[in-house]
Amino acid sequence: MSTALSVNLNKIAVLRNSRGGAEPDVVRAGIACLAAGAHGLTVHPRPDARHIRAGDVYALAALCRGRGVEFNIEGNPFAPPRPGYPGLLALCTTTRPTQVTLVPDGDGQLTSDHGFDFGRDGAALQPLVAAFKALGARVSVFVDVGDPEVGQAAACGADRVELYTGPFAEAHAAGDARAALQAAADTARRAQAAGLAVNAGHDLSQANLGDFLRAVPEVREVSIGHALVGEALYAGLDATVRAYRRIVDAAA
Repeated sequence: MSTALSVNLNKIAVLRNSRGGAEPDVVRAGIACLAAGAHGLTVHPRPDARHIRAGDVYALAALCRGRGVEFNIEGNPFAPPRPGYPGLLALCTTTRPTQVTLVPDGDGQLTSDHGFDFGRDGAALQPLVAAFKALGARVSVFVDVGDPEVGQAAACGADRVELYTGPFAEAHAAGDARAALQAAADTARRAQAAGLAVNAGHDLSQANLGDFLRAVPEVREVSIGHALVGEALYAGLDATVRAYRRIVDAAA
């Protein structure tokens, strides 16, 4: 089984927004990533519009639809609409993404750093998952590695879980990721036993991705943005995406 590479374009939008105007262009970046072999594109529009904005979501959805590739929208399903942010369900109703990844992040978070608590959030997630699935989207939910209740994502109606790989990346950078890899593999197997497919994301990079995919069974998709865009500053976007494709293809 091969793993799909979805490139997260948030950091392109961060750079654009830091200066104002339209450069760098997130759509042009998306075209470059797809031309280099990315299987799809990911965005995570937040209510404060700190990076990807609603207009970007519409434009990138049209790009992916025209190219026949996957479009993945991440977001907090509990976050209410506000000026400039119509809400996750409204964005998905308009754009009909291939996948919606539900993430429990708040406005004050610098980045997504934990999964759902199914004991607390499970009942509230069920009707929201159903609403996204009614749009024809595959639904994935963000989960912590080591969560003994990961199988409850299936009871919520989700199709997949996305393993939060931040702690693995930290352990890998420190020189010993064996325990983190074992925990990720065990969590993936628990999810799969419940009928869920497994995605992964957060702080995955060229340095650690191959090790992760070799250790964790049947990862369907990795979503990578921060490290990829950082590496592309040195090597270029085309070369960097191609390097990631070689890693996921080698792990198949």
